[in-house]
Amino acid sequence: MSFVVKIEPSNLSFNVEENESILAAALRQHVAMPYGCRSGTCGNCKGHVLSGEITYPIKEALALTEEELNSQVALFCQAQALSDLTIEAHLLPSLNEIVVKKLPSRVAEKTQLSHDVIGIKLKLPVTESFQFVGGQYIDILLADGRRRSFSLANAPQDNQFVELHIRVVEGGDFTHFVMEELQAKAILRIEGPHGNFFLREDSDLPVIFMAGGTGFAPVKSMIEQSIANNITREMHLYWGARTRQDLYLHELALQWAQEYPHIQYTPVLSEPDTDTDFRTGWVHEAILSDFNDLSNYEIYACGPPVMVAAGKTSFPNHHLSLENYFSDAFEFQEPKKPN
Repeated sequence: MSFVVKIEPSNLSFNVEENESILAAALRQHVAMPYGCRSGTCGNCKGHVLSGEITYPIKEALALTEEELNSQVALFCQAQALSDLTIEAHLLPSLNEIVVKKLPSRVAEKTQLSHDVIGIKLKLPVTESFQFVGGQYIDILLADGRRRSFSLANAPQDNQFVELHIRVVEGGDFTHFVMEELQAKAILRIEGPHGNFFLREDSDLPVIFMAGGTGFAPVKSMIEQSIANNITREMHLYWGARTRQDLYLHELALQWAQEYPHIQYTPVLSEPDTDTDFRTGWVHEAILSDFNDLSNYEIYACGPPVMVAAGKTSFPNHHLSLENYFSDAFEFQEPKKPN
């Protein structure tokens, strides 16, 4: 059985199958609804149910408050339809022409960026076009059916390659494979692009990027895309890391700040190992220290969920509208359990 979902105010409709999430059905039919993690935690896919019935059969709606649930706010990455629906959601015109594809890719380069971050470049088939916007991510499709998601770190102008920054985590079987076993010329299957974490180029508001760890990767993609597109809006990059060695492309960020007057760069260390001239503490607190009034800014936050959540909680106290807070929280993906 299938149901019809009508989106207001666009008046667009699509079909959703039984046991299929509303977001999955929309993306399958190239409807550019907003989303982020697809796991029910970030809240980027929230919208109102104007009519009809939904259910959450897999897990509770983690990113919704009790008040939102009582106000017919839905988490579309988890919600399934029990009837025809009318929902309220704002589509993303920048993504309407982008098609999600499954493609083979070949490892062209593997680089040790830091003690625990590997950079890889994947060569895409010359016969296939691969369109994306800076800030999106891809899934690497594993042989056992699992997926591993990584943000694209290069600008879309160079779309014959995709660049990934992969942090090796304890207990992460795939990241251990990347560190120890993955070789040049190996074939990896990918699917993408996914996500709507991207620079809103139709805005003229100044931008604050808040990156944590390898959350620098999508920020790098967005900044390089903005440079290629001659966008000169005021941009402030705050990159939070534990120690100096975790700022694995510090010199590149310094180069942007030196070459482009509209870009400023502030590294912030939470666990400096020696006396340092760097800012110290939490990265969101450094932003709050520098900007008392955020009412006329856009903030793009990417990295650990605790950092993204801290910004979402604290920035509105400095007058940031959450409509101008765009985020992508990196969720740890559980290792494969033994049989």
